[in-house]
Amino acid sequence: MSEKAQFKTKLGLIAATVGSAVGLGSVWRFPSEVQSNGGAAFLLVYIACVFILGIPVMLAEFSIGRAGGSDAVGSFRNLAPGKKWWLAGALAILTSYLILCYYMVVAGWTFEYMWQSITGHLYEPIATGASDLSAQFSTRMSEYITDDINPLIHTYIIIALNLVILLFGVQKGIERLSNILMPMLFVLLLAFCFVSLSLPKASEGVEFFLKPDFSAITPSVVIRALGQAFFSLSLGMGVLITYASYFPKDTRLIKTSFSVSTSVIFVAFMMGMIIFPAVTSFGLQDRALNGPTLVFATLPQVFEQLPYSQLWSALFFLFLTVAAITSTISIAEVSIAFMQDRCHMSRKAACFTVLLPLFVLSTICSLSQGSMSSVTICGMTIFDLFDYVTANIMLPIGSILLCVYLGWVAKKQLFKDQLTNNGSLTAHSYRIVLFIVRYIAPILIAGILISSFINNE
Repeated sequence: MSEKAQFKTKLGLIAATVGSAVGLGSVWRFPSEVQSNGGAAFLLVYIACVFILGIPVMLAEFSIGRAGGSDAVGSFRNLAPGKKWWLAGALAILTSYLILCYYMVVAGWTFEYMWQSITGHLYEPIATGASDLSAQFSTRMSEYITDDINPLIHTYIIIALNLVILLFGVQKGIERLSNILMPMLFVLLLAFCFVSLSLPKASEGVEFFLKPDFSAITPSVVIRALGQAFFSLSLGMGVLITYASYFPKDTRLIKTSFSVSTSVIFVAFMMGMIIFPAVTSFGLQDRALNGPTLVFATLPQVFEQLPYSQLWSALFFLFLTVAAITSTISIAEVSIAFMQDRCHMSRKAACFTVLLPLFVLSTICSLSQGSMSSVTICGMTIFDLFDYVTANIMLPIGSILLCVYLGWVAKKQLFKDQLTNNGSLTAHSYRIVLFIVRYIAPILIAGILISSFINNE
């Protein structure tokens, strides 16, 4: 069996791990939560949740991955031989693959919008004569997303790009690409922040974003902030376990977790500094900033009113495409590592085994937004069902199992050795982190799980 792959540099390790965490959720979910839940009050609760819940659970995943030295299933098998804890890893792999099925479709949408921005088609008048800009871009969104052909073409392009990148392996594929794309992503963020803050009435948007309304904070809002922290850090889907198995033994896990978490918070903060001033400047602040509508209808309306509309629009959707690709390659790597380590496949065979079925599975998810939208399960399309089940049920259950294993089943020395690099580093926070993983994290994650059931009734 070939030697286990590793990240080559500390910068590449951080870039790849940050790339796995920074995804579309930071773009279209975070602004909606801030708008609905007290502005900066939600931001502060979210930041607290990242540090109180996110970092300890991330450290737990890092510890299992690096100590186990294998994929999500193999790491549990190595650490708990003869036990059934490998099922927790299997759940993470299944969850990540189901996410991949529809995430490829969403990534295809961002790629299509980038292309339509470059060609100018996005800003051409609607033939049906939409009454205003809002109606025009809503019509465009429906045209691009619910069509049966164009979304498939762009989804297939994203799958093919993932295949090419992943065939190059951990160092020459994932790490090298992350070293290029992540700096590009942060440069684009800064550029958009500068443009947004230079718009008329931008200060009103900044004031709304940064002025806390603590009266809006309720227990349900805290649960929503926990969920945002949970999902924005890619917890529970096996990505961090898999990537940690590629960490060199001298990697400082606590330092890495802080670097990744602060980068994710920075991206979320910057998106707020971009979106709220922009929508306020053009009188769109009263519109609900939720999900795909924000990204594919509201923001194009903002770009249309800027000089060089096509340029800014193309750059923004390039930013989204970069975020989507770094996320999809990390999610795909979870299953590829499993195929290599458990099934003893070559890298090439594992990549094709994991990605080729997506040409069928992602097609089904895409068509469920169009011609197959009438096909529903429990009142949801296949796309929405995959999204709901993975985000609201499978991810929380997987993380609870992980916390229970590392907090109560595994030897305490395992966690301590990983945080201190076998005693070569001091880790005064070890007992605090262990306490959170043992007692606080499972309860809070269970709260997310219960809340999702209540809200769906």
